[in-house]
Amino acid sequence: MRQHNLSDETRAKLKKISTASIATALYKRGLRNQFIQGVVPVAPKQDNMVGPAFTLRYIPAREDRNPITVFRNPEHPQRVAMETCPPGHVLVMDARKDARAATAGSILITRLALRCAAGVVSDGGFRDAEGIGALDMPAYYARPSAPTNLTHHEALDINVPISCGDAPIFPGDVLVGDKDGVMVVPAHLADEIAEECTGMESFEDFVLEEVRGGASIIGLYPCTKPENQEKYDVWRKKAGR
Repeated sequence: MRQHNLSDETRAKLKKISTASIATALYKRGLRNQFIQGVVPVAPKQDNMVGPAFTLRYIPAREDRNPITVFRNPEHPQRVAMETCPPGHVLVMDARKDARAATAGSILITRLALRCAAGVVSDGGFRDAEGIGALDMPAYYARPSAPTNLTHHEALDINVPISCGDAPIFPGDVLVGDKDGVMVVPAHLADEIAEECTGMESFEDFVLEEVRGGASIIGLYPCTKPENQEKYDVWRKKAGR
């Protein structure tokens, strides 16, 4: 697949855009399965998580392949993923939505954060979740899980197409996470989604002000009355939006 670079400008725009707005913009383009199901923030952060996907795929563990001694292997994929995820990227782990065992713990995720990753997402569990939540780096998971990953998972492939929370993710796709969850933006759409959603966020801020002031949503959201469009144009100019 063609590589699309995430520009600083687009990254900055996506930092301010809700996953709800992104979901609507992607829906308009026929993309309905881009929200990672079943993951939540380990601890809510003030700023959005934004970065290209760097992936790790787990398969079900087979007991004869996953004794505790496999961690002595310097090429163990889980460890290698932590050391090779590029700065500014989001490590995304496919655990098949199985949180019976952790996909990583606070030591590995701390290492990832110190290497300047933009975030981490797993549709499985994390152990030592409290420590992960205390990091500045955003992290998303299904729930806490104490057992080591070897109990139910074998880390197998790095930076290949995966599923995470039923969403298809290709390396380089742009992940945006807020307090609601995580959206996956196909890399080639990132610039136009960021631009479109910036305008959507502006309009929805205007609508919310109007609703709080007692306005009816009929003819306002969506905007079908010319007088509401005129009011928005004045509001936008005044607000510098």
